[in-house]
Amino acid sequence: MGNSWLRRLSPAPENGSHTVVCFPHAGGSAISYGPLAKRLGSEYDVIAVQYPGRQDRRREPMVDTIPGLVDGLFTELAETLGDASNFSLFGHSMGSAVAFETCGRLERDSGARASVLFASGRRAPSLPGTEVMHTRSDRELAEHLLSYGGTPAALLEDQEMREMILTVTRNDYRAIETYACAPGATVECPIVALAGDRDADTGVAEIEAWRSHTSGSFSARTFPGGHFFLDANCDAVARLIADHTSRALSS
Repeated sequence: MGNSWLRRLSPAPENGSHTVVCFPHAGGSAISYGPLAKRLGSEYDVIAVQYPGRQDRRREPMVDTIPGLVDGLFTELAETLGDASNFSLFGHSMGSAVAFETCGRLERDSGARASVLFASGRRAPSLPGTEVMHTRSDRELAEHLLSYGGTPAALLEDQEMREMILTVTRNDYRAIETYACAPGATVECPIVALAGDRDADTGVAEIEAWRSHTSGSFSARTFPGGHFFLDANCDAVARLIADHTSRALSS
């Protein structure tokens, strides 16, 4: 897919395979979904979004708003999905907000309705936040990343890597911390909300609130772990995706 917004993480898709479009967390990249793509197997065509300013797009200007990210990726994603109705969206943390806004845009502008929207590790868009990590010092931001998990301490000890990680993360935190969804925003597709049972920022009440953002069915599920519970629960999350996508397609 060249230097586009999308990266295919699966082998050449089989006929009839279900497409799962994955949206990374703040500071994250498309390859973070590699393990999940492997677990889902050949019945799924896993495509991950690559935000500008990281990895193979590191020389491109970063985008620091959620609407800007949706605007940037939308045309290519709509063309990639084409007339397909056999697709779902999966977002983690900041990626959940990008996935939600993309889902609504697809429904409004192209008539494409996802089978399921999986919102992971992020409170519902209607719940206001108070975070201002994007305004904190480099030291405070680095300490925050270490406490959250997901960022190896050794990377932050290397000066060049530290500067790159903090620059990208600060940009993405600015995007999610200044994000506000439209009042009453909903999508038509079912929503499945996920969280780690030890995530201090995203508890059961925060993911249950996603219920108000869909006119379809809703369910919520917690997994053992903190904010990056996906790492330790990849098999279980893959089974959950398979269960809900097959259920949606048979209904």
